[in-house]
Amino acid sequence: MKTTLSAGLLCLAAAALLAQQAAPPGAGPTPVVQQALSVVVLDAAHGGTDAGARGESGIVEKDVTLALARVVQAQLERRGFQVVLTRQADESPTFDERAAIANGQRGAVFVSLHIASTGAAGTAMAFYMPAAPTSETKPGPEASGRPLARWQEAQQPYAAPSRKLAELLQVQLGQKLRGSREVPQAVAVRQLRTVAAPAVAVELASVAVADRKPLDQAAPALAEAVARAVAAFKAAYEAGAN
Repeated sequence: MKTTLSAGLLCLAAAALLAQQAAPPGAGPTPVVQQALSVVVLDAAHGGTDAGARGESGIVEKDVTLALARVVQAQLERRGFQVVLTRQADESPTFDERAAIANGQRGAVFVSLHIASTGAAGTAMAFYMPAAPTSETKPGPEASGRPLARWQEAQQPYAAPSRKLAELLQVQLGQKLRGSREVPQAVAVRQLRTVAAPAVAVELASVAVADRKPLDQAAPALAEAVARAVAAFKAAYEAGAN
């Protein structure tokens, strides 16, 4: 049943993606059409057989990210956003299944939540996909019509707004979680590559702590940082200032 549902979800999302990004052969990424943002897709990284990072004290990333997603969800809903979770329990949706959830929404942003292996406890970092070089964003005629090629490049038209969202988020993280860096990092995060929406990842440090208490204590501050950043991004994005 899961395989059938997943395949159907991927087909619908792929069809929506092709409709959004239809372009003549040789064209670069299709410009993003501004939409009202009302949905936040929260991705609790890892899950199921994929435990993610593990600390010597027994802390497992997949457990912390799911708990963190619930805290972030509550903060976003207080601000009027509709929140969709990519997993509700100890499940293991694939990268593309997670992306399909986001790509099936209208007016959404995607936030993937992670816990670092190391780093100063209680600090956090935002990440966004770097824009591909111009030559890489212009597939030839043989690639332009292939759904797989379009799917793998889904994030590229959103590179600029994703960077803006990451910048706004990192400012908030720096204010809410002392010791966090001032600027986000451009990293080819796999979870973001196939998302056809503004998308970022945020990583809280770390599983290396002696117990989960510091992570649980940091969760409300991180949640508020995400909510503030998304609200600020919504205002700028809808005004066309991305």
